[in-house]
Amino acid sequence: MTNQPVLPPLGTPWRNNRFHRQWLFEQAGNLFDFFQRSVINPAGGFFDLDDAGQPIATANPVRQIHGTTRMVHCFAIGTLLGRPGCDVIVDHGMEYLWKAHRDAQNGGYVWSLDDNGPKDDTKQAYGHAFVLLAASSAKVVGHPLADRLLDDITQTLEERFWEEQHGAVAEEFTRDWQPLSQYRGQNSNMHLTEALMAAFEATGNRTHLDRAERIASLIIARHAASLGYRVAEHFGADWSLDREYRGGDMFRPYGTTPGHWLEWARLLLQLWSLGGQRHAWMPDAARELFRQSIALGWDKEKGGFFYALDWDDEPRLPLKLWWPCAEAIGAAAFLCEHEPSDFHEQWYRTLWGFTDAHLIDHRHGGWRPELTEDLPPSATVFTGKPDLYHALQACLIPLFPATGSLTKVIPESSVQA
Repeated sequence: MTNQPVLPPLGTPWRNNRFHRQWLFEQAGNLFDFFQRSVINPAGGFFDLDDAGQPIATANPVRQIHGTTRMVHCFAIGTLLGRPGCDVIVDHGMEYLWKAHRDAQNGGYVWSLDDNGPKDDTKQAYGHAFVLLAASSAKVVGHPLADRLLDDITQTLEERFWEEQHGAVAEEFTRDWQPLSQYRGQNSNMHLTEALMAAFEATGNRTHLDRAERIASLIIARHAASLGYRVAEHFGADWSLDREYRGGDMFRPYGTTPGHWLEWARLLLQLWSLGGQRHAWMPDAARELFRQSIALGWDKEKGGFFYALDWDDEPRLPLKLWWPCAEAIGAAAFLCEHEPSDFHEQWYRTLWGFTDAHLIDHRHGGWRPELTEDLPPSATVFTGKPDLYHALQACLIPLFPATGSLTKVIPESSVQA
């Protein structure tokens, strides 16, 4: 397989090719099938699935909040697409969010639970961002708990997390809202940007969009632009860059994470569209973030994105994860619509070529979450098939107008059809 795109002119964009579009729908359907049949835990929440799509065997499984909320979001999308049974999964997840993750005594939402109750009872901005996304998606499909959840999570974010002086959120608290650290992170704020846009689309509340724009200005226009469009991950309480911070490799790896540059490239174009194309810096930044991720993060010999780079732009975690490729596909699709070029089109094709060859598990279903630097499957950070969210959005984003969240553009497209 060729890792470097070199073959313009390219003719009809793949996103307009009916055969490619059919293939994308089939891939999305395969993902839904893989997760839908076994993911519900009758005791509440959702199971983590193994390579074959069966619940990972454990006597008392832990349910983390990002897993619960992403399932709600994804199966709300499935409901919008008319897939039977998706509404059952949305309802199951919403009940667990409201009755289990939600801390009725102290407010907010705990990070994880098992059958005995809270396992990790901290209040994390990352998790709360996904509660907002789930509530917004549930509102679009008319779930009866959606308005209550939306009001509750909006109030919690406002009163506990949002720091007006910085235009971003604080990171983490104990169960009774004592600050756990002075750490501030871009990852939670990036996902909050995604959720705030979805909340704006679902409610029309302009405050959500204004705050998304403020976060983007801080993380990208201020910090990433000054670093040659490398997205810094870790900061102090005053939002000064902390180059030495070392957290866990799953959520807070040392150095920079090219996958997040790609995620921001798409989010910026969506934010620019929703905001009436007022901020000219956003599409410029999106182009640069995509270009830098390819230049510095893509393995030019073997293919795939290195998970994390050091501050000299050398691979620090050279393993290849599924989600950077998924986010790169979404970013390339948005760029192909708003900034069409042979460069973006060829990378869109190259990314799908790599994904099909190495990440999609054509035998068992789902996407392999992790590869070694040399591309065989591995399991040093992730086990089983841990996620529907990134892969599903990669399959669906190219099928719809690059103007908003999937929960906005799918219903609009259905109405127009």
